[in-house]
Amino acid sequence: MRIIGLAGWSGSGKTTLITRLVPRLTARGLKVSTLKHAHHGFDLDQPGKDSFMHRAAGASEVVVSSAKRFAILHELRGEEEWSLPALVKKMAPVDLVLVEGFKRDAFPKLEIHRSGNGKPLIHPDDPHIVAIASDVPLPQVRVPVIDLDDIERIADLVTAKAVPISGAEAFRGA
Repeated sequence: MRIIGLAGWSGSGKTTLITRLVPRLTARGLKVSTLKHAHHGFDLDQPGKDSFMHRAAGASEVVVSSAKRFAILHELRGEEEWSLPALVKKMAPVDLVLVEGFKRDAFPKLEIHRSGNGKPLIHPDDPHIVAIASDVPLPQVRVPVIDLDDIERIADLVTAKAVPISGAEAFRGA
């Protein structure tokens, strides 16, 4: 398994890029998983559903399974948020894990920059930025810049710059 992140400010297009990138990578024969960090609480099930009632009753984990998919809902119930390495250890083996978020962790990341967002670059403050996908040229940066719409080049870059997951020690948070 190898890992690379997509980092950027809210509204930069990280999710849009991932949804365009995954089909290209899978067409190349790669098995790809994604891991997304949410800054706020979120729910995958809904009030009134059995799984929701199981969690509300105090279950630590609820597994919902069908012939098409399964989900494991794990309630932290006051425990610390899990680290990126701990979450990756829970994932089934694949060729490539694309991580959205966890921008403070120490592993290679492609920065997503959209000029209309009005936000500064994360690079060069993050030494783990290996390239930038942008909608404008960025002649001042010292890493490769790829057009945000050049999905084939971005796919080439993420496959080339992703690093092996050698246990959790490979990318401990900085």
